Amino acid sequence: MSSVSVREFSYNPSSMFARVEQGETLEVTRHGKVIAVLLPGSGTLGRYTPLVTKGLIKLKATTTSDLDRVPQYALPADASPLDILLDERAEDDR
Repeated sequence: MSSVSVREFSYNPSSMFARVEQGETLEVTRHGKVIAVLLPGSGTLGRYTPLVTKGLIKLKATTTSDLDRVPQYALPADASPLDILLDERAEDDR
């Protein structure tokens, strides 16, 4: 994962988004503190994008190693990731 400052990002946001489209993850920093993480829309985290967009889940990650630990599930095309997660949690409670 690469880091770019807000200033660098503001000079050429199209270039930054092009890098993300190519699969790169970017941390945007202000005064050395990460304020945003730009993730590619597909791949490991792509399946979570609709849930994040709807506000059903929040990804709390500050480094790529945190993102690499996000579990991956093989899902049938017609399955709801949320329903599967809730079913697994219900099984754990038994």
